[in-house]
Amino acid sequence: MRLHNNPSIMRQAVFALFIATFTLVCLADVAPADYRQQLSDKVWEENLKPANFPDKQIVEDTTQNILEIKAPYTAEDASIVPVSIHTNIAQQADNYIKKLHVYVDKNPVPLVGVFEFTPASGRADLAMRIRVDDFSYVRAIAEMNNGDLYMAKTFVRAKGACSAPPPPGMEDSRKLLGNMKMNTIGDVVLGKPNLMQLMIRHPNITGMAPLKVGSRIIPPAFFVNTLEVGFNDQLIMKAQLTFSISMDPAFRFYFVPDKEGTITVKGTDTQDNHFSATHDIKTS
Repeated sequence: MRLHNNPSIMRQAVFALFIATFTLVCLADVAPADYRQQLSDKVWEENLKPANFPDKQIVEDTTQNILEIKAPYTAEDASIVPVSIHTNIAQQADNYIKKLHVYVDKNPVPLVGVFEFTPASGRADLAMRIRVDDFSYVRAIAEMNNGDLYMAKTFVRAKGACSAPPPPGMEDSRKLLGNMKMNTIGDVVLGKPNLMQLMIRHPNITGMAPLKVGSRIIPPAFFVNTLEVGFNDQLIMKAQLTFSISMDPAFRFYFVPDKEGTITVKGTDTQDNHFSATHDIKTS
């Protein structure tokens, strides 16, 4: 039977095409372009905010100039999404950002980490790589030393990071577990905020995916959960972390050296492994 010569079948095909087009138009009316943003905001407003900041006022985005957050709108790799948080105030003894709380609304564990800073940080800026499991807002909430809260957010289109099998390099991260690399970005300037880069070798397993494609065996979560950074025995930053941090955790942060000395980093993971490293800070 030749379909293109059959009027009845042709009419059915045209009608089916009309119904499909009409359905898409209706869905467009029901689900506006920003509906994923609305879903993410709903998770925040109905669940995360009441659970973590009950009865607290948070000054948001356009009504605050304390911080901003940047991330790619569409992630090339959902398991290593670069995120940077930029602050607009200096860390002074009487006025400083005490904590940065970082969330991904739609992640299985929305909290990425809580990062604590001191005036010795110089700036509370932070950069890192995170996992994003679904289209979601990434939020940073700055908690000031007087308790005031300010929030910035950015939307990221990504999917499946927490349930994806780890990359081939994971075995290297296991073998080099806890090894660290540190360096300053640019020349060290005493009395000024200096940018520091830190990378820790660790598989940071989510506990939600098999180690190999096709395997049914899912190992338990295994990740770096605490971090503490000091300079000449003075606290610069410490953090409570979750598996929303990418494999081989990497961070950039500031510190203010008053003289030459030593950066010390200490960390632990969920299997109670302890690791540490030092880096000499010199002006020449």
